[in-house]
Amino acid sequence: MGLLLKIFIPLLGLALAFYFYSAPENFNEEMLRGKRVIVTGASSGIGEQMAYHLARMEAHLLLTARTEAKLQKVVKRCLELGAASARYVSGSMEDTTFPEVVVKEAENTWGGLDMLILNHIGYTYFNYFNGDVGHIRKLLEINFLSYVAMTTSALPMLKESEGSVVVISSTAGKTGAPFSAPYSATKFALDGFFSSLRHEFIIDKVNVSITLCILGYIDTENAVRAVSHAIQDTPAPKEECALEIIKSGVLRRRELHYPSQAVGSLLLLRDIAPNFLDSLIRSNYKVENIRR
Repeated sequence: MGLLLKIFIPLLGLALAFYFYSAPENFNEEMLRGKRVIVTGASSGIGEQMAYHLARMEAHLLLTARTEAKLQKVVKRCLELGAASARYVSGSMEDTTFPEVVVKEAENTWGGLDMLILNHIGYTYFNYFNGDVGHIRKLLEINFLSYVAMTTSALPMLKESEGSVVVISSTAGKTGAPFSAPYSATKFALDGFFSSLRHEFIIDKVNVSITLCILGYIDTENAVRAVSHAIQDTPAPKEECALEIIKSGVLRRRELHYPSQAVGSLLLLRDIAPNFLDSLIRSNYKVENIRR
């Protein structure tokens, strides 16, 4: 059985990758030169790496996160790497007014916006659901409602520039997995909202693209700290992940699956053999290391 899985799953991933990317467009770093980009959750992890890639591509950057000291260091590094400009706004997405503050800063500074990359997440636990409904409400505010609020505020500028919205989601927003119920709920919400919004844009001939990024296990400090004791997989590199997100947004792709084979296989199995997929997911956890 193990040998069959080792052969079968990569083949599924390749088939799905071919389905989604059979006619790839060419990416050129010059596509970002001079573009005005907001990146949220930019003080560490994937957001920080996206900021550095965009800086090398000579984009104008507005970065947000909670911790001002970390943002200052990232902005300084972005300017050293060649960003056309780089600035930050620190604050928490728990504050329902903060998304509008960030977008207003972009409008006042640049007079427009080309790309909105929504990457921030709130803290949650990796464990059995403990019945805390208040925690889910708070997480929905940060992981979902602030994404909607920022997109709403930025939409007039994005319509004018015929720009892009890039939404960072997860395999947890496509299929259920144990020990992540609150987080998974917020990611499913993103998929539902932005997939519906994409339809409306097409119907109304609004030339603003929406790219939903479905990410697997990435080697960010927060992710590794939270789940490495319980998951048997090897995390994928955050630097490469960040670059693939940027490419997908610029090329206006509907979805990014990263790592492509692993995520592609999971999504295909979800549709053709959901019970088999569920058993595979559960078998990948070291349940004995999860403490209630």
